[in-house]
Amino acid sequence: MSEAKRKQVLSAIQPTGDMHFGNYFGAVKNWVALQEKYDCIYGVVDYHAMTMPFNPKKLRAHTWELVFNLLAVGVKAESLFIQSLVPEHTELCWIFNCFTSYGQLTRMTQFKDKSRQSEEAGGGFISAGLFDYPVLQAADILIYRADYVPVGKDQEQHLELTRDIAQRFNQQMGKEYFVLPEPLFTDTPKIASPADPTRKMSKSAGDKHYISLFEDEARIRKKIRSAVTDTGATPEGQMSPGVKNLFELLKASEDMDAYESLMKDYQAGTLKYVNLKDAVADALVRLSDHFKERKAALMAEKKEVKRQIKESSARIRTIAQQTVRDVKELCGLQNVKG
Repeated sequence: MSEAKRKQVLSAIQPTGDMHFGNYFGAVKNWVALQEKYDCIYGVVDYHAMTMPFNPKKLRAHTWELVFNLLAVGVKAESLFIQSLVPEHTELCWIFNCFTSYGQLTRMTQFKDKSRQSEEAGGGFISAGLFDYPVLQAADILIYRADYVPVGKDQEQHLELTRDIAQRFNQQMGKEYFVLPEPLFTDTPKIASPADPTRKMSKSAGDKHYISLFEDEARIRKKIRSAVTDTGATPEGQMSPGVKNLFELLKASEDMDAYESLMKDYQAGTLKYVNLKDAVADALVRLSDHFKERKAALMAEKKEVKRQIKESSARIRTIAQQTVRDVKELCGLQNVKG
């Protein structure tokens, strides 16, 4: 009896420089695990990085940096593509623009947030790409006919738009061509800034607000040592955001012996923050050392690794090319033969 076809998962990440522990624990660690159960396609979406003010040289460098980081933490080379090596994404985006209402895009909450960031970073210029990027995101997903998309609660709106576009296309074309992708909710921790545990870990907030996956050991220990624990605004009987974040980091690092022991201390009222911080720093350093070793090996074969990613992007592109051919045929557009 033939083995049942595995479901397909699609996810993507923007190349914005260093990968930090918030990225890893919040998404990429899950990507690695999903490879064992599903057929996965993962993208480094450099077109999306152009929606905010950007530097071309840094964009190219950050794209390859992220590729090597993803491989170092366990993403398989054959699952990985670079978006700009698959131009069909942008072609399908244009077609999908004609199946997306202006009103839907105006209601996208992340556009408002990123508009403010863009104004701060670029002197008030807000690109049409920033407004339209949810349609490109829909193309990223639907072009590979993905069954599942790993999402957090803050991304549900974008996936709902993707499903709306797919449904409208199917209805207007009179054919159930696109699968309506389902969200794949997983137990991923929300990692906060060590300097301000009321906000998520992020590079945009400044150096003290994130811990790089490939950071120097001394800097990792310093950032954890200086992590905020009590903010003074925590209701009695509740764990403060800072302490909760340290426990989340320890649990996500899978040092369960230390986690359970220190949690017992917390519940007994005998927890010493210095012990918690030391355990978290030790766990993060162990992970970081492992990833740095793997990355060094990859960098030693830099030219070969780049060749493999260009090859995997070309192979994955064939899926995208077939989807665009089908879509153009259904829409009455012309296809280039051959």
